[in-house]
Parts: sequence; structure tokens; C-alpha cells
Amino acid sequence: MTHIVAGNTAPGFSLKALDNKEYSLATLIERGPVVVAFFKISCPVCQFTFPFLERLHNRYGGDGVTFLGISQDDARSTTKFAKDYGITFPILLDDENGYEVSNAYVLTNVPTLFFIDSDSTVKVSSMGFDKKDLEKIAAELAERKKISLAPLFRPDEVVPANKPG
Repeated sequence: MTHIVAGNTAPGFSLKALDNKEYSLATLIERGPVVVAFFKISCPVCQFTFPFLERLHNRYGGDGVTFLGISQDDARSTTKFAKDYGITFPILLDDENGYEVSNAYVLTNVPTLFFIDSDSTVKVSSMGFDKKDLEKIAAELAERKKISLAPLFRPDEVVPANKPG
């Protein structure tokens, strides 16, 4: 569970990414909405979810929309995870300061995703894998970017409605 739900203000944060670059929510939301996904590399539901987040990023990322992964693991393990699952968006590390950001978001499960609007308001708060929440994020981003909504899931994929984290 998280106590940060849709309509709440997202807690600010600043963390280093795998490339040692610093990312600050306050700076990123000046450009537009931010999709944040907290995870652990050993979490099977995280492993299932992240390739779909990469699809969202490929379709709707860039140009005023930022995707971030926030890892609760060390840099070496997280780098391997990103490579194994083909993740190209920035992955930040939350293990160096006692999970300061995860604690600020009051996380108890991973993956937990947040769609944070440019006014810091959480538009979507989603725990585990939730097909409808991912589709809601896709629809919101397609509308903002004024591009057609592409199916996130292929007809040949067996994708459950949800998987608890």
C-alpha cells in the first residue's frame, strides 16, 4: 500500500541515476508529467511490468514527458536488471540513503507506479501490475501529446488484468 493516492501532491525528491546524473522531480515537472516506477530487481511482478513501461516510454516518452525507474537495489544489480529487461529510460537509485524516497512515498509493495502531473498532483497511483492503470497512463499521454493511442498490449500476449506486487 501507499498513502499517496490520486489527487495528492507527490513528495519531491532528488536522486542519482545509474549514469551518476542527478534527477529532481521539481526540475522534471517543469517540462511536463513524470511517470515514476519504484521496484526491486528480485520482484517477479516488477520483472513482468517493466517491459510494458518501456513500451509506454518508447511511444509517449521524451518531448515533455519523463519516465523514471526508482530502484531499491544497488547500482550493479540494477544495471543488470535494466540490461536484461531492455530498459532505456533513466533508473535512479534509492538504496544509498536508507530508501528515503520510497519511505517518503510510504511504499509497502513494488512495483508501485505514479503518474505525476506538472503541478505535482498525482493523477495515477498504482500498485503491482494493473493493466487498466497502464492503459489510463497511455491514454493520458496520448491526449497530451495529441497523438493516436496505440494498443499497449498485443493481441497475442496473455496479460492478466492485474498482478499484486
